[in-house]
Amino acid sequence: MASSGKLLKMRSGLFILFVWTSLSVDASTPNGCSGIPDEANALVPESSKKDSYNPGDTIDFTCQHGFTSSKKITYVCVEKKWAKLRHGVCSPKRCESPSDILNGHYIRLNGENFAFGTTIRYICNEGYQMMTQTDTRTCRDGGWDNRLPVCEEISCGLNSTETNIKVERLPYDDELIKHGHRLTFSCVGDGLKLEGESEITCQINGEWSSSFPKCVEATCPLNTTMEDLNIERDPDVEGPVKSGHRITFSCIGDGLKLKGQREITCQSNGQWSSPFPKCEEVTCTAKLKGNMKSNIKEQPGREISVKPGQTVTLHCVNKESQLKGQGRIQCQPSGEWNPPFPECTGGICGPPPYVENADTKEMAKTEYKAWEKVEYKCFDKYTLDDRPTYSGFKTCKNGERTGNIYCLNPCSVTLDTMNEKGIKLKYGPPRKIFSPHKDQIQFACLRENERMKGNSKQICSNGTMTLPECV
Repeated sequence: MASSGKLLKMRSGLFILFVWTSLSVDASTPNGCSGIPDEANALVPESSKKDSYNPGDTIDFTCQHGFTSSKKITYVCVEKKWAKLRHGVCSPKRCESPSDILNGHYIRLNGENFAFGTTIRYICNEGYQMMTQTDTRTCRDGGWDNRLPVCEEISCGLNSTETNIKVERLPYDDELIKHGHRLTFSCVGDGLKLEGESEITCQINGEWSSSFPKCVEATCPLNTTMEDLNIERDPDVEGPVKSGHRITFSCIGDGLKLKGQREITCQSNGQWSSPFPKCEEVTCTAKLKGNMKSNIKEQPGREISVKPGQTVTLHCVNKESQLKGQGRIQCQPSGEWNPPFPECTGGICGPPPYVENADTKEMAKTEYKAWEKVEYKCFDKYTLDDRPTYSGFKTCKNGERTGNIYCLNPCSVTLDTMNEKGIKLKYGPPRKIFSPHKDQIQFACLRENERMKGNSKQICSNGTMTLPECV
């Protein structure tokens, strides 16, 4: 009985100890941690997740796909809070620098430092084309995806041609026909014409600028839409107008005249020897000089135009001018004047006319006799043009002034302009340039350590001078 009593007391003690221990664990739970701390770009494995954590419990994070950390990321539960034991950070994984390709280069579409998710695109140099389907690569978990693109020189294919067409500028020894290469075509034999472009170019996309032409029988287009134009064919046959065939034209109706060739021929290249003529209303026209006037009040200007049968009276208006020919003329059905158009000879001229950048050498008069000359001189720094069609004189001829005078402009360059170019006059003090035509100026660099681009010696040409520049 004594031993059984001792055993009962021992079991009771163990039960009380178990109850106390259980109460001690439960009592620590309020000081534990609930939930999981936030860690950028990282996860906690499902096997480590619990509803609550006791003080001293730890959890380890693993980086998400595409991210990595140099240190282990661990948190410990301390007094209801999570404390980070190791300060690791999940950063995007980086790929090696992208490989270059022959005859091309890459550009970055997104991302930085070639980190996970960065995408680049490869571009072929001018004159080359992409031969692979994919031109982009993206930095993945295991490095760059896709193969390196390939750029090959752009070339155009050579289409087959018929035996009656000649192709020139073909490359030698079956070389590639590269971007910018031109081919020219012509027909072999008479009576053929080219249908299509005579020259085509290999374009940057590897396509020809136009289709290859063909040689077809040469025929000339026949324009039959002009109602007032009569057309006679030789030979007088229906169908296309072939090489060697001729067409004769005439106007239908009175008061019309043919303007252009009366007869044209279809040539071997399919082109007419001359354009189709037109039928126009018959008129007589003339341009009156300054010393003549007409009696046509409706046309007070210098040009007159009248219909056949109409008469015009002309007279000289200049002092001492005389009419040479008939003063009354009539327009003929052919569009010619009868008698021939007269002219006014002799006569005096008024004061000398204005000439830009020039003045008369002597005091101007109010009147000048026939063939009397007035000499001009250009202003200072302006140069008289001495080309054959120019002179320094204006001559009174039949009451009008004749002679062309032109003064060539000087060149003007300011100090500001020279400073912008980094140049100065090689000789003499700094100053503005105002040099006549054909004057030669020599420049030097403002700074000794700079190099001049362009010729240091420049010549003024009618107000224009190409300035060098120092860089």
